[in-house]
Amino acid sequence: MTATPEDRIHSLAIWHGPIEIAPLVGGITNRNYLVDNAGRRFVVRLGSDIPVHHISRTNEVAASRAAHAAGLSPAVIHHEPGILVLDYIDAKPLSAEDIRRPTVMARVVSLVRSCHRDVARHFRGPAAIFWVFHVVRDYAALLEAGGSRHKPLLSSFLEIAERLERAAGPFQIAFGHNDLLAANFLDDGKRLWLIDWDYAGFNTPLFDLGGLASNNEFSEAQEEAMLEAYFEAPVSDDLRRRYQAMKCASLLRETMWSMVSEIHSDIEFDYSSYTAENLRRFESAWQSFRNS
Repeated sequence: MTATPEDRIHSLAIWHGPIEIAPLVGGITNRNYLVDNAGRRFVVRLGSDIPVHHISRTNEVAASRAAHAAGLSPAVIHHEPGILVLDYIDAKPLSAEDIRRPTVMARVVSLVRSCHRDVARHFRGPAAIFWVFHVVRDYAALLEAGGSRHKPLLSSFLEIAERLERAAGPFQIAFGHNDLLAANFLDDGKRLWLIDWDYAGFNTPLFDLGGLASNNEFSEAQEEAMLEAYFEAPVSDDLRRRYQAMKCASLLRETMWSMVSEIHSDIEFDYSSYTAENLRRFESAWQSFRNS
């Protein structure tokens, strides 16, 4: 008889007395639960390695610990294969609308800069890298081998990725979060937290900034404000074009992530609609980049 997620959580040796378990909404690479135990609350994340998405849970634990040491993320309480237990933060996730507000954007950008500047100082173990252009090439191979319905698009995607990689350099390297969805920012009323380090690794800061803007549907003016706040200087034409290339790459990767998930994920989620939405946004960004 296969153990249920609740069975696995109950079996952990870290609990003191009875526990109460409630599922948390969200999470499309893992399943999340809120656990009450002896007057404390914890978040339990259930998820194994996902090689097709370059997700290593060992790396996620190392990044989570480093982010906590840098003061950005809740503490890791316990981990074992397939299970990560984190301290619970009583906070609400931000929405894209929240992040687009100037006062909130300023706080978000400051937190992202702290991630890029501080987390690497605390990261231990083999260096993890998240290089979007490698990910795109690997996704293309997976989609080809898996008989994806999107195979006719792959040669165009690979050609575009090569053009974007040339346009986006030279590259500064920092420790990136690499998945800056609005819901990965929590506001406890006093400060912001950054959570979910599944994809964390060394990368160019422009990838995170491009992802932040595209995931939260920034206007051109908001993108300009974000870049000026991050770099604390006016935005040059060269920086703006390199940033736009990385934003396109971020959208291409998210589109192909969903395409791969259509044929490899067993989590209940409407990947087909998610693919269509991201493909639309990628094509719009690519046309804008070509015409700039």
